[in-house]
Amino acid sequence: MRIQQVQWADADAVTLRALQRAEIAARYGTPDSEPGLVPSQADIAAFFVARADDGIPVGCGGLRHLGGGVGEVKRMYVVPARRGSGVAVAILDALEDWARGQGWTTLRLETGTAQPDAVRFYTRSGYQRIPNFGAYAGVETSLCFERVLEAQRSA
Repeated sequence: MRIQQVQWADADAVTLRALQRAEIAARYGTPDSEPGLVPSQADIAAFFVARADDGIPVGCGGLRHLGGGVGEVKRMYVVPARRGSGVAVAILDALEDWARGQGWTTLRLETGTAQPDAVRFYTRSGYQRIPNFGAYAGVETSLCFERVLEAQRSA
């Protein structure tokens, strides 16, 4: 598997984000469950796609800069057949490494009450529950998490 930074409009990125939105819509019973600003090319600082050894796209994730050394993880997704195989860990590692390289010190994210698998993943990955921030404040189905990033690892 390889993780590659891509443009927001990359065809595989577009396809993976559409799959992610369809799954979220099914879980929440609505096509529009995004409580915050919908991510776009204009506000996503970096986007990554994971591809299997055969080149098939299997996951994605991006980062939005919130300012003050804080970023937000957006559109993390792994195709169902590859869940539990380390794809999500590799994507999150790539996002965190990129954020550290930008001098960011903290990553935040929002997931939801209908995504217990995501909650388990982020908790295992060192993210801690925080009060809902920004557009997620007061949204009963939103669960927010944060992780303070360790300093850039030396080679």
